[in-house]
Amino acid sequence: MKMAATKGRLLPCLLLIAISTHAQKQNYTFEQIFKNGETNVVKQLPTVKGWADDAHYLLTQKEADGHLSTTMVDVKTGKAVPYPDMDMSQLQPSTSISGGINITFSPNKKYAAYTKKDNNLYLYDVAAGKETKLTTDGSTTILNGYSSWVYYEEILGRATKYKAFWWSDDSKHLCFMHFDESQVPVFPIYVADGQHGYLENTRYPKAGDKNPDVKIGIASVDANNIVWADFNAQDDQYFGAPAWSPDGQLWIQWMNRKQNNLKFYSINLTDGSKKEVYDEKQSTWIDLDESERITFLPAGKGCIVKSDRDGWENLYYYDNNGQLKNAITNGNFWGTSIIKIDAKANVVYFKARKENSARFDFYKAGLDGKGLTRLSFGEYSHDLISVSPNGSYFITGYSNLSTPPALALVDAKGKVVREVASSKGSSFNDYNLPKSELKYVTSTDGTFELPVLITYPINFDPAKRYPVLISIYGGPNAGTVYDRWRPTGSPAQWFAQEGMIQVAFDNRSSGHFGKKGLNYIFRQLGKYEIEDFMACGRWLKRQPWVDSNKLCITGGSFGGYMTCMALTYGADVFPYGIANSSVTDWQYYDTHYTERFMNTPQDNPEGYKNTSVLTYANKYKGLLRIVHGTSDDNVHMQNSLVFINKLEDMKKHFEFMLYPGERHGFIGAKGVHSRYEAYKFYYQYLLEKPMPAAFWAPDSAQKGF
Repeated sequence: MKMAATKGRLLPCLLLIAISTHAQKQNYTFEQIFKNGETNVVKQLPTVKGWADDAHYLLTQKEADGHLSTTMVDVKTGKAVPYPDMDMSQLQPSTSISGGINITFSPNKKYAAYTKKDNNLYLYDVAAGKETKLTTDGSTTILNGYSSWVYYEEILGRATKYKAFWWSDDSKHLCFMHFDESQVPVFPIYVADGQHGYLENTRYPKAGDKNPDVKIGIASVDANNIVWADFNAQDDQYFGAPAWSPDGQLWIQWMNRKQNNLKFYSINLTDGSKKEVYDEKQSTWIDLDESERITFLPAGKGCIVKSDRDGWENLYYYDNNGQLKNAITNGNFWGTSIIKIDAKANVVYFKARKENSARFDFYKAGLDGKGLTRLSFGEYSHDLISVSPNGSYFITGYSNLSTPPALALVDAKGKVVREVASSKGSSFNDYNLPKSELKYVTSTDGTFELPVLITYPINFDPAKRYPVLISIYGGPNAGTVYDRWRPTGSPAQWFAQEGMIQVAFDNRSSGHFGKKGLNYIFRQLGKYEIEDFMACGRWLKRQPWVDSNKLCITGGSFGGYMTCMALTYGADVFPYGIANSSVTDWQYYDTHYTERFMNTPQDNPEGYKNTSVLTYANKYKGLLRIVHGTSDDNVHMQNSLVFINKLEDMKKHFEFMLYPGERHGFIGAKGVHSRYEAYKFYYQYLLEKPMPAAFWAPDSAQKGF
């Protein structure tokens, strides 16, 4: 009895100790979040540099003294030995080319191709030290091997840095694009520098405008001549990035102005004649800028084409003549990306979202379409994959909302051999980290279960009511809701500590529902998206732990457009918003992006009217802050100005913040100011308390986020 009584007294004591231990967890300090303060909650994972052979992988990590070291690790024993770092100077010749832009060496390193400010394409013979001018007609409106703006932004991609030329694998030919922008309208951007300022003029085709005329040239290194592919440059058309096959074929991607017909042509390098090898049509649109559209197999074995023509992103096996041999995958795959092709075993390794649209998994399948196998494990998003040369092993970098990133070594059957590294730091259990979870909300028309990511405040009490910050983007195939770890030590951590619920939505066009979901937005870009966001907003306002009067939505670019729509079209749901660098009417954005979804304003006037923020300005009744950079050359400040003009004429109250000289996204001091002004907005209208003075204290070490 006495022992029992003593034991009974111990239980409450142990419980108190446990509670006390839990309570001792600490919050992040301002210095830790905004001044790079140490926490040791998470640590950086080693970088997987590849494989030395099928039984040894390479890891690079930062040592205590700050330098990077690479080790070679045995897959069976886990033993690591130093591996000599590669001498980068051996990868490309040491040479100096004055004025060269986008200098790119040929695969055999004997030549370099580049452009100059005169907009001509040049060739440099490394051994001879000789420069050859391949084109001579370059001017302010004729560009050789250097992209026009709309191709750089929408087709070839920003990563190209305007480069529009491509070496053949055998280093004998150079394919390039020739742009004539002389008929493309000029958009002037006023720059307020100096006493008088000046205009920055950009050839920018807005929806319905004339596009640049484009020709495809093939320069022969040996013959030093140019052959032009057999296309009429004056046709209303687009060209995608060309693809060189291992056996020297040149395939050109062609698309019509409406962007619903994609063709591949094989080009004769001698006379420029073309042969059609692929033809795809869809009733809505096809993405010309799709990465990995064509992946060639070793010489003579054909290629793999990625297409969403059946409503999902699947892989198809074609021969060298463009004849379909068979589908490799057949299912609800999205975000499909080829990791490796084992041509000897006729196996394709790829990553995609299928089991759960919020997670990536890793698969293999035969080129014949048989033997589809999921190789990744657990309920994680496997975002990094590195396969050994013979496919005996792979390393995966994985996480989910409750599990910080880790690396694991896995064998060919999907069995985990060992954990390679974890990002959990020594203080992981010492800090209060907010809980995040996925919820699903039924769309208003009952068609889709829309994913919603909720991050709850620290010490969340469901009996209390909290303000909500909703961060969105909302653009086509640009989802933001994923089941992967969210970084600690960020502003999200800070506002979770301050008592704010933070939310992200994805709509039906986000990619979670494949091309079938995307097709809803055709010729009405923005309508279904805002309706879906409103459904999510209404669901939030019904939750007992949400202060329904304190919902703030924010985003930039397309997210800015969605925010403007939320405060006008969706004014009954969303009372607060901050819209950054927003499109407000699709007639003011560029041809290729806008017309892909909307066709031209001439073809679809009602669609443009029904998706314009201006159409719904009369419904505005909350508080919107409009933010724009004066030198934004992507989404012109014109978009915000026409909206502001409308609101002023209607005697509507709003806030406006502009950033002189800033582009599409603010950097440096302006970036810090923009973010801190947004935080002040949250403190004033959502948290209803003063913003800590520490934010505005001068300190060059502040990250700002």
